[in-house]
Amino acid sequence: MCGINGIIGLNGKSDHREQVQRMNNALAHRGPDDEGIFSENGITLGHRRLSIIDLSSAGHQPMQYEHAGKKYTLIFNGELYNFREIKKELQQEGFVFRTNSDSEVVLAAYAKWKSDCLMQFNGMFAFAVYEHAAGEVFIVRDRMGIKPLYFFQNENEFIFSSEIRGIIASGLMKPEISETQTRDYFLYQTVHAPSTIIAGISMLPPGSYMQIRNNQNGTKKEKEIHQWWSPKIEAGKEKFNYENVKKKVRQLLRDAVECRLVSDVPFGAFLSGGIDSSAIVALMTEVAVSKVKTFSVVFDDSEFSEAVYARRIAEKFKTEHHEIKLSPEDFLHELPAALDAMDHPGGDGPNTYVVSKATKQAGITMALSGLGGDELFCGYSIFKQAAELERKKWLNVVPRAMRSAGGNIASKLKRGVAGDKRKAILSSSAVDFNSAYPFYRMVLMEDQIRTIYDGRTRGGSAFDSAIKNINSGNSSHHLLSRVSMLEIGTYMQNVLLRDTDQMAMAHALEVRVPFLDYKLVEYVLSLPDEIKYPSTPKKLLVDSLGDLLPREIVDRPKMGFTFPWKNWMKNELKSFCEVRLHSLGERKYFNAKGLDELWKKFLQDDPRVTWSRVWPLVALAHWLNKNGIDD
Repeated sequence: MCGINGIIGLNGKSDHREQVQRMNNALAHRGPDDEGIFSENGITLGHRRLSIIDLSSAGHQPMQYEHAGKKYTLIFNGELYNFREIKKELQQEGFVFRTNSDSEVVLAAYAKWKSDCLMQFNGMFAFAVYEHAAGEVFIVRDRMGIKPLYFFQNENEFIFSSEIRGIIASGLMKPEISETQTRDYFLYQTVHAPSTIIAGISMLPPGSYMQIRNNQNGTKKEKEIHQWWSPKIEAGKEKFNYENVKKKVRQLLRDAVECRLVSDVPFGAFLSGGIDSSAIVALMTEVAVSKVKTFSVVFDDSEFSEAVYARRIAEKFKTEHHEIKLSPEDFLHELPAALDAMDHPGGDGPNTYVVSKATKQAGITMALSGLGGDELFCGYSIFKQAAELERKKWLNVVPRAMRSAGGNIASKLKRGVAGDKRKAILSSSAVDFNSAYPFYRMVLMEDQIRTIYDGRTRGGSAFDSAIKNINSGNSSHHLLSRVSMLEIGTYMQNVLLRDTDQMAMAHALEVRVPFLDYKLVEYVLSLPDEIKYPSTPKKLLVDSLGDLLPREIVDRPKMGFTFPWKNWMKNELKSFCEVRLHSLGERKYFNAKGLDELWKKFLQDDPRVTWSRVWPLVALAHWLNKNGIDD
């Protein structure tokens, strides 16, 4: 796990070592073990290294490799879990290796298969390969979008980095807030790829690669982006026996856990005591050769603390368990640093920051997480709601004006977030899941945004484009698989994975996610609804694990990994929030009066203004100020 940076001259052969050095410095937290810079013919590549596999100096990057008279240079961020199998195959074909690293295998595989090498890889990664003779640069991002890759282009340079802050540090662009994408941030507490909150900076989509090569005249370089992977879903082509499905799911998940334990450094696991993290820990103890270390956050407020459940799992599987006790005072002390660690603003993240910090301080450099279990195994309420909504399509025969009137009544009877969303769904052009999905994921509603934001609030929505692209490719799939695809492609990739990467890497901690193994993902997405229907949360996953998990873990109410934000924001964090909301109101496109009114409603327990509708604004204000972003 590392940080990568690069600048490619589009019209000449300028040396950008100074700019890439600044970029490397900005990403020092991602790779404290080593750094390097390579520059040739206007192509400058930088790397910060966090050593996980082959800790020797032989793993230094940028890494060069020669084969059949051709030379290649690599910068790599991530891990290739099946590198040993690929290495063995390449050795049989005459490839020679001088290191034990997965990075060298990536280079050799690219030399052998070019872009087709990606289909051989099982891992999480973002990397760039410079092919010297052709003068081409190949840049790629993993299937599930676990590792980030951002880029910016002007007339003279193409700049890419593992972080937005890396691009800004180059000094070759002036960071300004994206007026149109700020609306997406208000609606969904993030901005969806390929857009970002910064105008001009984009994200390479998951499962995509980019080639930067000379044009036909050889006068300048041009880029092309291609999608190299989307889930191979065999929906409707096979009859599934439930007993066989359970065995297959357990084996695939066990394999996913086992291959992610390949490491030359100490490892552990995040343990909340929920089904997902408990499942990962249980399977780790089956395949690990040493005692598993687990880490949990503990609160004094029993309403939010999952300590008792995490302890139960730790005791059952005899892990070396570490509890991270967090009081409001502790959190207040950590919060500025957690927000400073954000590379892209979001409504989540400090949770992961504190547990990552404690995990790293305990001597752990790599940890496994249960992220992805909800999206894949129907753990969220949206899965059940989607099925219920599909059964209510008869509402489409009711005139829209009548439905809208019914929605107004319903929202008055049940004021708050749920009422807002019910009203929006009934007032939309059609009552079906595709039309309703954006409302399920909304944080603030349109009428609330209009009171706090004076910038453009319509057009160019990255979220709308994302769901359109996802739906265009899975319209024939099973309903629950379509929901999974939307959850994976929006909330998971643009909130959960982004936050996990930036908050864990703030402490140079690598986080691996077995539930996102592409073989497991493709298999579960192929299963029909009757196999997965969530009569109880994650029923298929629970059944597949058999008696591995105690019933009190399986049957307990879902809590999720959250902090007592409402209590803290009204007390210990009140001043912290007010200062930042005030600074946001002073900015060009923001309405100070509207922000003040929203905050007052939160303090007065207005059901339409929950903590989750206010906190993303606080985080945005802090991030803009910290990173010197102009309106």
